[in-house]
Amino acid sequence: MTIHGPADAGIEVRAQVASLLDDAVARYRETSTAEDLTLLRHRLDEPLRVAIAGKVKAGKSTLLNALVGDRLAPTDAGECTRIVTWYRNGLTYRVVLEPRSGPTVQVPFRRESGALQFDIGGHDPDDIRRLVVEWPCTTLRSMSLIDTPGIVSLATDVSQRAIAFLAPQDRPAEADAVCYLMRHLHAADVHLLESFHDNDESNATPMNAIAVLSRADEIGVGRIDAMQTAQRIARRYRQHPQVRRLCQTVLPIAGLLAQAGATLRQDEHDAIAALAGSDRQVTNRLLRSTDRFVAESDTLTVPSQVRSALLDRLGLFGVRLGVSLVRVGTVRSSNELAAAFLEHSGIDALREALTSQFRDRADLLKARSALTALEHVLRAHPLPQTEDLAMQIERITSRTHAFIESRLLNALRAGNLPLPDAWLPEAERLLGGFGHPPSVRLGLEANAGTTELHVAAADSANRWRQRSEHPMNSPERANAARYVVRSCEGVIAALGD
Repeated sequence: MTIHGPADAGIEVRAQVASLLDDAVARYRETSTAEDLTLLRHRLDEPLRVAIAGKVKAGKSTLLNALVGDRLAPTDAGECTRIVTWYRNGLTYRVVLEPRSGPTVQVPFRRESGALQFDIGGHDPDDIRRLVVEWPCTTLRSMSLIDTPGIVSLATDVSQRAIAFLAPQDRPAEADAVCYLMRHLHAADVHLLESFHDNDESNATPMNAIAVLSRADEIGVGRIDAMQTAQRIARRYRQHPQVRRLCQTVLPIAGLLAQAGATLRQDEHDAIAALAGSDRQVTNRLLRSTDRFVAESDTLTVPSQVRSALLDRLGLFGVRLGVSLVRVGTVRSSNELAAAFLEHSGIDALREALTSQFRDRADLLKARSALTALEHVLRAHPLPQTEDLAMQIERITSRTHAFIESRLLNALRAGNLPLPDAWLPEAERLLGGFGHPPSVRLGLEANAGTTELHVAAADSANRWRQRSEHPMNSPERANAARYVVRSCEGVIAALGD
């Protein structure tokens, strides 16, 4: 088996899968399946598809806006929130409606109070397959985001539409990975993650999900230390055996604060500054609850309607935090306040996780999706003399070390990896369970030098090589340890000379 670094492995397997799909398109040229295979081949060249999912009012659209840095996704309870909506990078600004039958239609859109609003005309949301929003955006160049309807909605058809998109029964999923939002861990959340989590041995990654503890500021009832409370809860969830089997990590996010930090206006900063400069006792009394905060006051220069708008944009936690930061002089401008909101929201940690878990291995995730879809085609529409295509799929998935790593991680987190408990934390890290950069795999600081990384990787490889050669090993334990050695060798290859 040739050893490559994670990036090189992704490029190589993507090329293998592209060649396999080209072969499949040629063989199915005279059938109705050819178009599906052609679209599947094009999908390899597209950005990674990440679905944002969760229950109603979990904050999906708000989080999407925070990631994009613009208020593109409608956050009200309008009809567009019932539709699967794709956000892609584009050369220009446009919104396209794709009905379940009939031609696509370009629909008008407008800004209302800074937020984007779509006009779907007389179309019934139930008859719309999806909306596609094309928007020039740096984030969307490497990752297409998909906003899904709320799961466990009072409208059963809306909930089923989301589940059918995320975990279809009769076809492969259209998303390569999922960012799942939950306010607390409930049985419905676990069920959805289990549906999206594919345990098929042929898949590139057994865990293609990140869980987000959304609206995390509300966990601490909007107190200044609310995010610290949410961090502790997220850590407990990360250690929960069932959660570990279903997602890479759990992160707390204050979605409103993140969206506000990405889109803060000068007048909003000025209102926060005015509140911070008002009588401290009066302001503190108003900040005890949302009802008090929006009540009329003769002693404040900030009108009630402005305070109400601030509450909608920031939440009580955001207002309290903003007032506190301005009072102590930590921030002195709207740009500094926006940066502080982003820092306290947890969005940076999510961006880092999306990069390390999804974007850095986008080629592998897309290859996994393509192989799964091709397997489905071969089973549903078999042709004479296509058995070799299935054999090639098996060869790719069984010999590509990145795929093997994922299967080992799945077994580890399910408690089925045949290694001693004392070895498991290091094995999980070296196999890429916490991210793929060499420093992360080796447990070093992000700024570690190349020499330090080389030494650590060589030490790890030697240690695991000795473990793999222990005479008392079972064949299963020896094989697992040898694959960890290969992961170490992959890191060395990625570092170069």
